[in-house]
Amino acid sequence: MAEKIIPIENQEQISELFGRLDGNISRIQKEYSVAVVSRDGVIKIIGDERNISEAEKAVRILIKMSSGGQALSEQTVRYVTSMASDGAIEQLEELKGDGICLTASGKILRARTVGQKRYVDAIKENTIVLGIGPAGTGKTYLAVAMAVKAFRERKVKKIILTRPAVEAGEKLGFLPGDLQDKVDPYLRPLYDALFDMFGAENFARYMEKGIIEVAPLAYMRGRTLDEAFIILDEAQNTTSEQIKMFLTRLGNESRMVITGDITQIDLPDTRKSGLVEAVKVLNGIEGIEIHRFTDKDVVRHRLVQDIIKAYEKYNEGRMRNHG
Repeated sequence: MAEKIIPIENQEQISELFGRLDGNISRIQKEYSVAVVSRDGVIKIIGDERNISEAEKAVRILIKMSSGGQALSEQTVRYVTSMASDGAIEQLEELKGDGICLTASGKILRARTVGQKRYVDAIKENTIVLGIGPAGTGKTYLAVAMAVKAFRERKVKKIILTRPAVEAGEKLGFLPGDLQDKVDPYLRPLYDALFDMFGAENFARYMEKGIIEVAPLAYMRGRTLDEAFIILDEAQNTTSEQIKMFLTRLGNESRMVITGDITQIDLPDTRKSGLVEAVKVLNGIEGIEIHRFTDKDVVRHRLVQDIIKAYEKYNEGRMRNHG
């Protein structure tokens, strides 16, 4: 048996590392088959020498993340140990640095995975970004955060968010209420992200002034969008014609982010997804970047990641059996 001692700056860091009911440290102990104890201002890791070395890397990264202001949730610990097992723990250094923006509650919003950080960097460096990946990876939320950041820095004058209303086939007349009532269910995730960033009062004021616009995709036709940050959400449910129409709305000093999950296409089987086609058509064009998230970038409940992996495995099996 060997042991390794890691000094800790304060008790708060120890509490953050161990987590609620020692949940974080229990995961590390289970992952690396080591014992981790806190005593007299130090963390002591006990076990096999090789396992201790791996556990130490994970613990030191987590302490560094905590010192940088990142909360050490169960998902964070799971992500760090996963990256370590893949031999990619050095990539976590990319998560250092400033946050993206402040939420209405004063919380600093940060990229929580390397994939998220590279997505944010892609949005900074390109005019159009396609963010493609599974549910829970923060595709839409981070795009809204970058839109808010650009607006606050006066790089754009307007934020426009849109998504296709596929379930109603874009024929909203069958739903009860006025136009806003009809489209609200489809746009709710975008509203929620904006509420987080601006707060309800500022959001309502910006909506009233037309600074923020949230509308179904059909209402983008025939417009040229200058000095705007434009986000198309759920783009896997656009047709080829719709996504081409959207892309050609780009005006001067504007930026676009297109998000979608190509494993959740709700279009009729006879129609092709515009997002799938756009990935092929736009690949390699300067100023356009296609960013792909993986299941490792899922930041929702840990079961979401497990569910995505299970479905991927199931679908791979079906393809082999039908092949």
